[in-house]
Amino acid sequence: MTLLADATALLSVVASLLCVAGWRAVARFAARPAVAPVRRPPVTVLKPLYGAEPLLEQALASCFAQDYPQFQIVFGLHSAGDPALAVVRRLQARFPDRDVSVVVDPAIYGPNRKVSNLINMLPAARHDVLAISDSDLHVPTDYLDRLVAALEQPGTGLVTALYVGLPPAALGWRAALGATQISHAFLPGVLLSRRLGRQDCLGSTAVLHRDTLQRAGGLGRLNTLLAEDNVLGQCVRALGLAVGLADTVVAATVPEASLPALWRHEIRWARTTRATAPVGLALSALQYPLFWATLTCAPWALALAGVCWAIRAACVRGIDATLRRKLPRPLPATAIWLLPLRDILSVVEIAASYCVDEVVWRGHKIDANGVAAEGSSI
Repeated sequence: MTLLADATALLSVVASLLCVAGWRAVARFAARPAVAPVRRPPVTVLKPLYGAEPLLEQALASCFAQDYPQFQIVFGLHSAGDPALAVVRRLQARFPDRDVSVVVDPAIYGPNRKVSNLINMLPAARHDVLAISDSDLHVPTDYLDRLVAALEQPGTGLVTALYVGLPPAALGWRAALGATQISHAFLPGVLLSRRLGRQDCLGSTAVLHRDTLQRAGGLGRLNTLLAEDNVLGQCVRALGLAVGLADTVVAATVPEASLPALWRHEIRWARTTRATAPVGLALSALQYPLFWATLTCAPWALALAGVCWAIRAACVRGIDATLRRKLPRPLPATAIWLLPLRDILSVVEIAASYCVDEVVWRGHKIDANGVAAEGSSI
């Protein structure tokens, strides 16, 4: 028991140091000077839609409000009865001068319905620079400028962007629990992994030239995959091009109002990561000091947990303060009391993902390779 207590205590210290390193990585990122694009070519923003998500109108409105000279927004839906269509129509009335195309097409090419939606939308895109941007993103007015500036960098074939979690106030602490995972574990983890040489494409934003997409194999090679964003980044890297990180941070709505819904969403994330980086997923458990401190059975365990909690809270507050000037809208302060639950839940999800072979995505079951699971309606 003494050896076990010593081991878990050591892991909690290592995890606390990783939290501090993540905070420092965020601070370095935030301190980078913004670079204006040399050119501002026309851009087509591809926005696949599915359902009336919380804060959808506010998120889409931030795309309409871009301070960019020429851009087209293409919205894609599988059904004219999708309630998201009414949101788009309201925004078109609010922004009548915007170049907007709406594609309603029920065609499905594989279990990844987002990719099927994008395949249907692509013929409506008129410009060479394509920005695939999730519907739940709240973006600053210079979002397209920042993406284009990063894409101009020599040797860059694709650009992605960091995002934080935005919990709707009406959804309470469950959404806040999901938001802190994104903002204070996922985001600093991405920056630390890039310092180690990884260049992952984050699925919320992917910007590239049309010919790069074609040379990478096109969207058709992605429609049977769950981790289509990661594979797209790998395909671009295989061309000898870099996956760049834009000098911006966007906010993604966290729509889960219950723990089961949050569990299903985060298990899908973890299972996707397991498919592409199984060792990295296991090592990511070292980001959560309060989990390891909770396992420590020793007379001094309570003091250790208190120190770890204080360090974790300081890093959370530090990341929030550091990113505040880069965010498109103010975010609610993270409840510090959630952090022990967050750390425990995160490590349990990592462990559970190694026992799961299918996940639920948008109400459909998909296996680890993206193939529709038995009983799915796909």
